[in-house]
Amino acid sequence: MQTKKAIGLRTVFMGTSSFAAIILDRLIQEKYNIVSVYTNIGKEPEKKKEAHDISVKALAEKNGIKVLDPKKFDDAAIKELEQQQPDLLIVAAYGKILPEAVLSLPGFGAINIHPSLLPKYRGPSPVQNAILNGETTTGTTIMLMDKGVDTGEIIAQEEIAIGSDETYPELLLRLSAVSSELLLKTLPLWVERKIESHPQDSSKATLCQLIERSDGHVIWSEDAGSIYDRFRALCPWPGIFTFWERNGTNMRLKLNSISLSDIDFGDMHFEGEAIMTDSGKITVKAGKGAIILEGVQLEGKNKVSISDFINGNPGFLGSVLK
Repeated sequence: MQTKKAIGLRTVFMGTSSFAAIILDRLIQEKYNIVSVYTNIGKEPEKKKEAHDISVKALAEKNGIKVLDPKKFDDAAIKELEQQQPDLLIVAAYGKILPEAVLSLPGFGAINIHPSLLPKYRGPSPVQNAILNGETTTGTTIMLMDKGVDTGEIIAQEEIAIGSDETYPELLLRLSAVSSELLLKTLPLWVERKIESHPQDSSKATLCQLIERSDGHVIWSEDAGSIYDRFRALCPWPGIFTFWERNGTNMRLKLNSISLSDIDFGDMHFEGEAIMTDSGKITVKAGKGAIILEGVQLEGKNKVSISDFINGNPGFLGSVLK
């Protein structure tokens, strides 16, 4: 239940991604007094990285909220923020480091929503890293920001299970909804001093791997489960890929759709070998287990089903992918 005190606070929102946009939308729906929105316009919307093309800037403008995009928080930017007299600062996937001079401005502090169970997965890509590492649970954290990166005191957390086939966009969307609800439950209690923050256990802290395009390269000596986790985590960007040698040239082959096979080839076949099973499925042997190919895309070509790809490239079967 939202309180007039929490809703009436002069609140500044900072965020850039679709995760942030969903949270901002809920705050607007609940009639929070958002006096301005800060976003990194140059990185929004993140069409390649996220499933939902929601613009923080467009959402703010639609609701008549002032939008700012300072290149850095120099004296002028800090003075601009100070003149807004913020009571509360809410930050979600903003993409910029905030100096202490900014964090100390609002009387109720600067609150960050981070989609992991801190101190686990500090950094910019916690959802992808959780899937990459085969986690079965994750969650979201409401924290009080300090000068460190995701090191501030924890105000509230909520844990959720990760589906065995859940992709990054699907999990991120669920975490956006969970984070929004947790924030709305937490803010009135925080403002009325009914809950307190507590320090993180830094001895249990882990840092995120920064996701790069090269991370999508499949290593076929890995077990099939890890390869499938990589596919789920790096969907839709950068995606996973392998190399197929055709006519003496290594061609980059993107694996747009895959699934786990229940076949264990044992010592038969090479790791990375493309095999047609008795049931007609195109399968690639991994270090342990196998992956079923369903949709692929050869560099410079359109996406096709694996059956269409094989029809046009019969030499693919029996080849060893790298």
